[in-house]
Amino acid sequence: MNEFTNKGAVVTGTTGIGRAIALRLARGGARVVAFGIDARANSDLVVEALRLHLDLSVEECDVSDPASVERAVHRAVERLGGIHILVNAAAIHPFGNVVETDPETWNRCMAINVGGVYLLARAVIPLMKKAGGSIVNLASVQGYACQTGVAAYAASKGALHSLTRALALDHAADGIRVNSISPGSIRTPMLATSAAHFAPDLPTETVFDRFGAAHPLGRIGTPEEVAELAAFLASEKSAFCTGSDFVVDGGLIAGIGVK
Repeated sequence: MNEFTNKGAVVTGTTGIGRAIALRLARGGARVVAFGIDARANSDLVVEALRLHLDLSVEECDVSDPASVERAVHRAVERLGGIHILVNAAAIHPFGNVVETDPETWNRCMAINVGGVYLLARAVIPLMKKAGGSIVNLASVQGYACQTGVAAYAASKGALHSLTRALALDHAADGIRVNSISPGSIRTPMLATSAAHFAPDLPTETVFDRFGAAHPLGRIGTPEEVAELAAFLASEKSAFCTGSDFVVDGGLIAGIGVK
């Protein structure tokens, strides 16, 4: 796989889906800089990249902090020379309805899940204008239909659908394509946290099986399956795709709950 040779890529998030996408782009020949806030996850990704002999480095970055984003993007440009691909995967997943969710938690969720995409796009789009590029935002099926008790997370992912369309329309003339991906249940640390929240008395794998049974394909997905879709959207193979959301959910939202 060498579809990303001579391409520079920035990926936010160094766990779960973000980690898998960073590794997939690097395997495809991209020079990758991943932005992460979790020191252990950042270190683990660096070790994995070294083991696989990939051109992938990590910068500490809080995507909700404009100064942190500015510093990280500056360092990425110094290393990559240019940014052709941006994947926004960093996110948090608080639980609770609007009454249970305090303003600080609500605002932090929006600042990371939506504000982070805004800040990264604002910093990177001017750098992409000369040669064009692709931006991929990680949304969620929860932006279409959601569980109870995930008000802030669902709202943030619905906002990403709209922001993706706005970015695509505003920057199509600059040669920049913008799409989003909406995963269903994916085997990640975030899903493990959800399992512990919704079924604290059950083993994680038992809850994963329960989540998987809700998907017509009968299982939860893997980060690598989402990464393959992200790689397609980042590549020239998707050259006529922009302003769209691509669902990778094992059929979860294709049906209705009546049997």
